[in-house]
Amino acid sequence: MTARDPLYWDDVYAIALLLRRAYPHVDPLQVSDAELRQWVVQLDGFADDTSGGVPELLDGIRAEWVELK
Repeated sequence: MTARDPLYWDDVYAIALLLRRAYPHVDPLQVSDAELRQWVVQLDGFADDTSGGVPELLDGIRAEWVELK
């Protein structure tokens, strides 16, 4: 995944990987849904609807991020 590849909400693994790189010392379980949504839409290449990020997708992103820790 490069910065030129567009990111969408359902790119759960790629988003989690980028968040892990951007916030290496953050415990994903301590991040609120609102903060997680904001961090995702700020990622380079995010091309999806910024009002998206339903709880199920955020939970999936968080679970992948925990697995990567």
